[in-house]
Amino acid sequence: MKFRLLTMAAALAAVTATATAAPRGLTVEDLVNMERVGSPAVSPDGTRVVYTVRSTDLDKNRGHTELWMVDLRAAKPAPKRLTSHASSSVDPEWSASGDAVYFLSTRSGSSQVWRLPAAGGEPTRVTDLPLDVDSYRVAPTGDRIAFSSSVFRDCADLACTKDRADAKAKEKATGKVYDRLFVRHWDTWNDHRNNVLFSAALDASGKLSGAPVSLSGSLDGDAPSKPFGDREEYRFSPDGKTVVFSLRVAGKTEAWSTNFDLYSVPAAGGAAPRNLTADNPAWDTKGVFSPDGRTLAYLAMARPGFEADRYQIMLMDVASGQKRKLAADWDRSAGNLQWRADGKALVVDAEDIGQHRLFSIDVGSGKVTPLTGNGAVGGYDLRGNTLAYTQASLTSGAQLFSMKLGSKPQQLTNVNAELLKDVRFGEPEQFSFAGANGETVYGYVMKPWNAQPGQKYPVAFIVHGGPQGSFGNSWSYRWNPQTYAGAGYAAVFIDFHGSTGYGQKFTDAISNDWGGKPLEDLQKGYDAAVKKFPWLDRSRDCALGASYGGYMMNWIQGNWPDEFKCIVNHDGVFDTRGMAYSTEEQWFTDWESGGPYFKVPDNHERFNPVLHVNKWKTPMLVIQGDLDFRIPTAQALGTFTALQRKGIDSKLLVFPDENHWVLKPANSLQWHHTVIDWLDGYLKR
Repeated sequence: MKFRLLTMAAALAAVTATATAAPRGLTVEDLVNMERVGSPAVSPDGTRVVYTVRSTDLDKNRGHTELWMVDLRAAKPAPKRLTSHASSSVDPEWSASGDAVYFLSTRSGSSQVWRLPAAGGEPTRVTDLPLDVDSYRVAPTGDRIAFSSSVFRDCADLACTKDRADAKAKEKATGKVYDRLFVRHWDTWNDHRNNVLFSAALDASGKLSGAPVSLSGSLDGDAPSKPFGDREEYRFSPDGKTVVFSLRVAGKTEAWSTNFDLYSVPAAGGAAPRNLTADNPAWDTKGVFSPDGRTLAYLAMARPGFEADRYQIMLMDVASGQKRKLAADWDRSAGNLQWRADGKALVVDAEDIGQHRLFSIDVGSGKVTPLTGNGAVGGYDLRGNTLAYTQASLTSGAQLFSMKLGSKPQQLTNVNAELLKDVRFGEPEQFSFAGANGETVYGYVMKPWNAQPGQKYPVAFIVHGGPQGSFGNSWSYRWNPQTYAGAGYAAVFIDFHGSTGYGQKFTDAISNDWGGKPLEDLQKGYDAAVKKFPWLDRSRDCALGASYGGYMMNWIQGNWPDEFKCIVNHDGVFDTRGMAYSTEEQWFTDWESGGPYFKVPDNHERFNPVLHVNKWKTPMLVIQGDLDFRIPTAQALGTFTALQRKGIDSKLLVFPDENHWVLKPANSLQWHHTVIDWLDGYLKR
């Protein structure tokens, strides 16, 4: 009897332990609480990597970022935390000698540059300026810093901007007066300031010495560009004497121009910037000097007004100004550029058939060699022969990797291991099919986390935005198919004509054809997926999309009305006429419809969802960020009004404090739960 009792107790304990460790799907709470690795920076000697880790503070409803470091010389490199403060520490950069790490932090009350000894100790403040430092770079010689701040360009110094802004804040009248576009951009009303690039000397201790001088202020534009430009848009020359930066001269045409040029200016100021790319009326950006300073590599588009044109890699001889294309036949659009130490090759990133890889490109021959495999590379840095980068996939958030060029990569971090120790991810698989024009189109499917053989599962059919974008083998904190797999859904997502990473002709195919080939690809892709993967239950499906994906939700309502049981539309275009006259970046709607509305109205109306409302019948959840100036709130209100007037089951979720994206942790939780509840109501009842 005693033996039987002991056996039963042991069995019960085993069952309890098994139940405790039982696998589960990814939850929304998991997603929001995951730590995020980014911004790798390799020390000058290639032995150490500093990077950032962003965590989520749900109580404060915001993210928090700290600096970490890995010493690659250790037998088993282990991450070490470098900073710990109530204010975030971001944008790490090594000093020229490798004895310290610079970074941005608001720990003094405003965003300033700080310097932390690599050997340990307390950081010291490098800048103490009256305005926020928005971005910065330290010269390779260590004796100068370049930085950007938002200023009134007619002010003689930084203090003038602060004084004027403070005085404006005290005025009782709140009216804003404009005589040109942009009046607002992305999520911010224009306050008549520009991002201006400055430089200042650094003393022997690495602190600011002397008053800053303006480098770009004589030009009517923003350096870096708004709203997402960063330090990749300006660089020092190897000798620290020159700065090259990208800027679009604003004027009255800024809202419909993509004519960015590269400018060269003495790092110490004293001369007007010199336009290096005046011969190209399209986008030129991200200039990077070769190690010997003789060649400038940069990215250039060919077609003015097209923001999703291919970025061709260009090489300019600094002395003569002569330019040539590098790897002209490589049909990919490069992201960022870094030179190999010997100056014989560039390391670049690019989307590639559902992946986002790193490539090495030989400067002499143009030969392109992949450096990474499947997955999505984020930030990366190359010093000497040491390459550090972050990489994510459909089954993993970003982790930090390093490699010696020509060798196998080494994973350096394993963040979220404890948080996700019992999570079973949905299994993804890429597939292809004959889409519009019989051309090969790619997509992905993902099984629910608890998929069983012989079972069928309801489908979340997700359509990406852009429209020139991709839902590939990557990890997202907004539109992540694992959140649906974790809730018991299968997911299908198609890289339709217009998607990036499949050649520029494929990307071009969506312009002037928003409701044509893309819809055909979605329909044929869904047919192919259901045929290939019998566990997809097409009788229980819901379509979801944001931005262009939201437009497609409205287009599906009137042009594929009998397929889905429900629809989720986030920040989607409802009326292309209203969109053409109210969106801020006018070049986008101009290009996508072949010109401004007043010149080619029929082009804009050809695929206008508002013209097909009479055929709408599918229940729809409409979501809108009220600070979204890309697709303004009136578009969502029009969608919801049409649904309500037609008596179609519908809900409207509005975030007064979000833009085109939902970024605040609490709002992200609400967004995901509202969306999944909407799906559950139609597909699981």
